[in-house]
Amino acid sequence: MQQIIQSIQDLYQQYRSKKAASVDVLPKSGSERRYFRIHEDDGKTIIGTYGANIKENETFFYFSENFFDKNLPVANILDISDDRMYYLQEDFGDVSLIDRLESEGFTDNIYSLFKKSLQTLAKLHVIGDIGLDYDRCLTNKEFGRQAIMADLLYFKYYFLDALRRPYDKQALIDDFEALSNYLTHTEYKYFMFRDFQSRNIMVTAEDGKGEVVHFIDYQGGMKGAPQYDVASALWQARANLTDEWKENLLNDYVDELESLIDSKINRSVFKSQYNGYVLIRLLQVLGAYGFRGLFERKAHFLTSIPLALTNMKWFINNQSIGISLPEFKRVLDICVADEIIQQFTPAQANEKTPLVVKINSFSYKKGVPVDESQHGGGFVFDCRGLLNPGRFEEFKTQTGRDKSVMDFLEQRTKMGEFLNSVFDIVDITVEDYLKRGFESLMISFGCTGGQHRSVYAADALARHLRNKFKVKIELKHMIQDERNWINSP
Repeated sequence: MQQIIQSIQDLYQQYRSKKAASVDVLPKSGSERRYFRIHEDDGKTIIGTYGANIKENETFFYFSENFFDKNLPVANILDISDDRMYYLQEDFGDVSLIDRLESEGFTDNIYSLFKKSLQTLAKLHVIGDIGLDYDRCLTNKEFGRQAIMADLLYFKYYFLDALRRPYDKQALIDDFEALSNYLTHTEYKYFMFRDFQSRNIMVTAEDGKGEVVHFIDYQGGMKGAPQYDVASALWQARANLTDEWKENLLNDYVDELESLIDSKINRSVFKSQYNGYVLIRLLQVLGAYGFRGLFERKAHFLTSIPLALTNMKWFINNQSIGISLPEFKRVLDICVADEIIQQFTPAQANEKTPLVVKINSFSYKKGVPVDESQHGGGFVFDCRGLLNPGRFEEFKTQTGRDKSVMDFLEQRTKMGEFLNSVFDIVDITVEDYLKRGFESLMISFGCTGGQHRSVYAADALARHLRNKFKVKIELKHMIQDERNWINSP
């Protein structure tokens, strides 16, 4: 990581002919790319990016330069390293549309931002398509039958098959083929973003313009049906938009598209195929959640599955895609059965739930904390198998709550894998204790000094259990709390 940061700093110095004031490592996203916020002397910032996949980078550069020249709302690429693995780009800040939705709720202002995003998307579709060389796409140059089948098979292998429920495999493949052929023959094909959802829409305030939207992460784009991107935005599980918003925003998009192509759109046909792409997108998301959650055991994705299934259930009960797919329909009914949704839905605490989870960080030099409840027991996890930040001079006076230490643990150790395993084990017990009405569970993390690794791990577990189970938490950092008490006036 230090070498990557140094390369980002070198590229900035080449671009500005001076050193950066500072560089922050930004949280890792779903891709393998790494992002850095570079602070300049005047208080402004730009984004530095590292990506080892040069073909992906080249596609992003090509799309960005093309769209930026057409005044579409994408980042300006400021400089690129000779090896094409590092680049600098305009910074749109940290606030995405999903952040605004979650902080403000379903207000008129948030609706206007979604409407503005979809109207701007229509411009990206039509104007961005003009003169674009799709041979320079990252993978397929068109989202056709092959790409649709890939999404359907992704769902089959990483979610459906993991349920271990019987179905007619050949009949399902036949239905996949029929659906792929149906959706391929769409009247409208333009530039398709491919991953258009509210986390890839950044919101900023600009003088004289009010709030404006910007798009990021479109390097997977290709030629395709615009309905796919609209479906991605309106049916994003995390956004959980209301039915009224989905319907109205779809109409807002079609209105804008009609104005751009100067032609009347058959809305009935457009919506029928839109519904088909909604289905494809919902299945692709379930496949991604299945892969990340069921196979890679990443807890965040597992907790997203129930909402995605609930979305799917409403859709198949209320919408039509204009084609008969009997085995596909039977498989979808299996996936959204109450028992399957319940299987992925964790038990959650309420105000009357007696369970309190006591989480500690401690130093093995001082001894393991004692559970003073009448039952005893609980978990003790040893963090000493992870590289100790305390061995490095710059971290000796810091703790697991300081950003530089957190970055170290996330980037230079296997803390993420360690915690995913901890979550798997602890979740089983917490869910059982909630159902059985138990009152207390103690979980402790130990390291050499009780200062870095154990503090970080204890905080991470507390966040995880609050988010997943809504359970009461008592969090105590034995060494840090003791030091704070000694040093208090």
